[in-house]
This record gives sequence, C-alpha cells and structure tokens, in this order.
Amino acid sequence: MLLTTLFISSYNAECQEGTTPGKWMEYIEKLAEETDDDEQVETLYAELSYLSEHPYNLNTVTAEMLKQLPFLSDVQVESIIAYRRRYGLMATVYELKNVEELDWPTIDLLLPFVYAGDIAPARRALNAGNLAKYGSQEFVVRFDRVFPLKEGYRPAPDSVLQKSPNSRYLGQPFYHAFRYSYAFDDRVQAGLVMEKDAGEPFMNSRRKGYDYYSVHLLLRNTGWLKTFVAGDYKASFGQGLALSHDFNSRMNVIQSHSGKRNSGFRRHYSTGESGFFRGLASTVGWKNIDVSLFYSRRREDGTVEDGKITSFKTDGLHRVENDWEKRNTVSSQVFGGNIRYEVQRFAVGITTLTHDYGNLSVAPVPQPYNVYFFRGSRNVNTSVDYCFQHGKIRMFGETGVSKNGAWATLDALQWSPASYLSGLVLFRSYARDYQAYYGSAFSQNSNVQNEQGLYLGLKITPLAHWSFSGYADFFRFPWLKYGVDAPSSGHEYMVQADYTADSRYSAYFRYRYRQKESNRTADGAHETEVLPYSQHRVRGQFVFTPRPSLSFRTAVDACLYDEVGGKESRGLAFSQSLAWKPSERLQADMSVACFRTDDYDSRISSYEKKLLYVYSSSFLYGEGVRCVAVVRYFLMKRLSLSVKAGWSHYTDRDTIGSGLETIAGNNRTDLDLMLRWRL
Repeated sequence: MLLTTLFISSYNAECQEGTTPGKWMEYIEKLAEETDDDEQVETLYAELSYLSEHPYNLNTVTAEMLKQLPFLSDVQVESIIAYRRRYGLMATVYELKNVEELDWPTIDLLLPFVYAGDIAPARRALNAGNLAKYGSQEFVVRFDRVFPLKEGYRPAPDSVLQKSPNSRYLGQPFYHAFRYSYAFDDRVQAGLVMEKDAGEPFMNSRRKGYDYYSVHLLLRNTGWLKTFVAGDYKASFGQGLALSHDFNSRMNVIQSHSGKRNSGFRRHYSTGESGFFRGLASTVGWKNIDVSLFYSRRREDGTVEDGKITSFKTDGLHRVENDWEKRNTVSSQVFGGNIRYEVQRFAVGITTLTHDYGNLSVAPVPQPYNVYFFRGSRNVNTSVDYCFQHGKIRMFGETGVSKNGAWATLDALQWSPASYLSGLVLFRSYARDYQAYYGSAFSQNSNVQNEQGLYLGLKITPLAHWSFSGYADFFRFPWLKYGVDAPSSGHEYMVQADYTADSRYSAYFRYRYRQKESNRTADGAHETEVLPYSQHRVRGQFVFTPRPSLSFRTAVDACLYDEVGGKESRGLAFSQSLAWKPSERLQADMSVACFRTDDYDSRISSYEKKLLYVYSSSFLYGEGVRCVAVVRYFLMKRLSLSVKAGWSHYTDRDTIGSGLETIAGNNRTDLDLMLRWRL
C-alpha cells in the first residue's frame, strides 16, 4: 500500500509538471502511419502537447474538455462524468480503473492529460483585473539546424542564379519559430505564432520578418455564448463529410470503438500553414439547441494562370523563386453554419457552407483521373448528421450533398455489450463526383470522394492484463485515381495484442496487412497494367519501468512489400530507448535504432522523442543507424531549455537526400533547441 501511494503521488506530480509518458506519442505515431499529411499530424501533436502540459482536473473537467482527446469515445467521456456524479470527487487518477467503459490501455493514454485535485473556489469574474492577475502565460522560442550544409545553401555564381533562379534557397539554413500563449482557466485562450522554415528568407533583402504569422482569441462557456473565436481557428461538425479540420486517422484501431464527434470550433495554435480558417466563429446555446456560425477569408498558395487556379500549394514552404511566385495568389472565402439539437441519447445536426475564390476559377489540368474534381469559382456543401444510443447500441452517421448534386454517406453501428467488449460496423459510400474541399472523413483516400467501403472493428479485454483489437476494411474505388488508370479495389487487416502486467511491465504485438492496386509493368511485360501489391507490417514492443523516474523500451519492426508479378522488398529495424528523470529539474530521453531495408517501399516508421509542440515524421530506409538524445533542464522554476540532437549514419550511400536537400556524405546531424518560459 505504501509503495502504491508513493507511486501514485510521484506520477501525479510528474503529470502536473509536464512530464508525459510516451504512450500518447506512440498513439500519434500509429496515426501517422496512415497518412501522408504531415500538417495534420503536426497540428494534432501540438494540440496534445499543450493539453499534456496543462492537464485537466478530473474533479472539475467537463465532457466538452474530455472530447478534445481523440482516443476517448463519447461513451467513455459520458462514463467518466457519470462516475464522478455518482461517487463524488476522485482521490487519485487511478480511480479511473473503476469506470466501467475504460480499459487499462485507454487509461494509460489518458493519464498524462488528467490529475485528481481539489476543487477551486467559485470561478473568478471575467474582468480586466482578474485577467491580468490570474492568467497564465507561456513563451516558446525554437531554433533548428541540420549539418552538414545542404546543396541548396551552397554559394553559386550570379551567372548560375540568373540562368537557374530556383537552383538555390533564398534564405538561411535554420528553422526558427516563436509562440506566445495566454490562458485564463478554461474560458479564455489567446496566442501568437511566428515561423520561418529552413531555407525561407528572414531579415535579409528579400524579406524582413517571419514567413508565417498566426493570431487567435478564443472565449468559452460565458453564459449563453458557448464559443467565440477571432483569428485563426479550426472547425469540425458531424463525421466530416462537409467540414472537418480534425485529423483523419482512417484505419487506426482506436476507431473500433469511437467515431468522429461534433467538436465545433477550437483555436489553431500550430505552425501548420494549411487546414484552418481565418476570421470569426461563434456558437450560442439555448436549452438543447446549439447554433454555430463562421466566416473565413484568407490568402492561399497556388498556381494561377489567366484567372484559373490550376493547382494549390499546401506545404507552406517558400524557399525558392518558384515558391514565391505561388505565394498568397489565391483569396478564399468561406462562410456557413451548423444547427444542432442534442438530448441525452439523441443528437441531430445540419451543416452548410459556401466557399468561393472570387474572380478566380479552379481549373486543374485535365487528366482522366480528375474528371470529377471540382471546377469553378464557388461550391456549396450541406450535410445532416445524427447520433442515437439505445442501451448498449450506438448508431451515428452523416449524409452530405455538394452543389453538383452528388452525394456521400457514412453510417456506423457500435455495439458495447460489456465494458470488455466493443464492436463497430461502418459503411461509407462517396460518389465519384462528390466535391467537398473542406471535408475529411473516414476513408482510404486523402479526400472524401470516389470510394465505397465496409469496415469491421473489434476490441476485447477478456483478462485483467490483456487487450485484443483488430479490424478488417474492404474498399473499392469506382473511378480512376492518381497513378491508377482503372477502377480498383483493396482490403486491409490489422490485429493487435496488448499486455500490461502492472505499472512496471507492458508490451504489445501488432500485425497489419494491406493490399491495393496501382499502375505497374510486370516483369517480362511490355504494357502498363493495374496490378495488386501488398504490404505486411509487424511490430513488437516491450516496456520496462523499474521506477517512475526510469523506463526502457525495446521494439522490433519488420516489413514485407510484394508486387504480384514484380519485385519483393524487405525491411527490418531494432530500436532501444531510455527515459530518465533523476530530478524535477532534469529529464533525458535517449534512443538508438539500427535498420536495414531494401528500398523505400519497405521503409520503417521511426518513433523517437520530440520537443514540445514539435512533430516531424521520419522513415528509416536503406542501411544505417539513428541515434537521438533529448534533454530538458529547468534553468529556473519556470524557465526550461530543451535540446534534441540526432545523428544518422548510412552504410549504403555516399549522399543523403536529393535535389536541393542533398547532403554530401553518409552522415547527418540534427540540432534542435527550445527555450520555454511560463508565467
């Protein structure tokens, strides 16, 4: 009992001081495997980083706050609130074990974001004096640099630059960002973000200042005004068929017991330069009805020729002359709203939005695969979403229509007969000509279009320390896709076993199989055909935590890529990491990974500790070793310095990267610095 009490006290102290176990970071890593959209992953990582540094008090947290955590289902959120209502204040975070709908893996994900504390006195009045006295502030400065120098930064004669202006970067070889955040309990949030990417000009003849600026002000729960936001924000309603800035996790196993939810408006506080609105938004509530309205107007990057937008540029990089020619060339305007009626076990909502590009018209270069893409200067999307729960059965879905009359629908049935068993059946059908530029829903595609599929998910916890989960997804694409010159189909399966003995030992094993089709020329053939290819991925991980201040993690990853009638490639990686916190002032994380893959198709996704708010996906391919060390030290009580050093060594190449990103030699070193001051 004494050891348990000491462990709980130590764990709570660590959570409140901002020490976050790696479970939720691994959760992000799993999601990242399912998408190529680094902007969305970085945004979600930044949001969860902030929440882990500002954990919720379980004795005062609201359902709306808990719904910001994507790994919690609506049923689980309701169970936490119901438990507190029935049994009163929680003494420790480990009372969560008594919540019927929570299993241990989910609790493990939740722990960094919550603590059990006393209830503060009545809320302070929202006035200038209290805002100045009781508000919390945070300043974060970040600086990154890669060594040795990449090809794009090497000096070149003026004659070469005049002939090839895109042959060198316009700016300096470092990344730099500044963040400021203000918060007054859960009712007021304000922030400023400024950033320049490596290679973008900063304080030189081309540009004086940062390349990207973002500002926001958000108010919550002030009487009948549920939400008000000015500046940069995100919006999501229903399942995302019409509008969603949420991360689309697609096939992640967590979705075996959770669907998207009506999350409304939230601030945009990341360095991602796409996937957000800029303007005003508000939600007002009256009894069981919420009404939301929003307006956005912002400049976007794109290629414009003779009044036509032939393509959009969404990576936010402005490093060469060609990037600057596309910078802020498109003005987009979006306005719309949502009205939602919700009672305890039933909810229905209607979303509509209009977006236009003024005098410009979207006109992608005609290709067979993009025949049904949106063309024109204005589009309208409308959708109806619903959620109904009866006993252990929950149904949810959404149906949307675009201006051209095309339809999309998603419907799901979730069954949870007991706390240890949950199943999900999800059907989706998105017309080939459905057009929703701001839609982001459950799919294999990157957009909500040209897809039909059936997803079956199951999660079971038959024993105290074991959890099993898996899914099967069957899908087809009725029309052509980029790189696929005929209608195609595929399927995907995943199974995972999790074992948690106690606070000291945990392990999991995951196997995933995916088969799709693409354009290829089989061995010995002379013509390109649409042929299947498959990918097998296996991961095993073991974590040993002898005490709260020390943790070891060992992982093995393997991949087999196979083309029918074509090549076969394999990949293997072994990684070992150590997390150590000898005192409240010092924390260190170290890892080493050895890898060998035949090519990029058999690449291995790499998990490594990152700095606060910082996410960058990395894949290991070829032959080599990757070493990383992250150290955070508190110079003063509220002032900390974080340093991340990474070193990659390859044994199968003489250069790293390509084009302007080429590094001469087989070694690469990354150095990231972050200074954080909290008031």
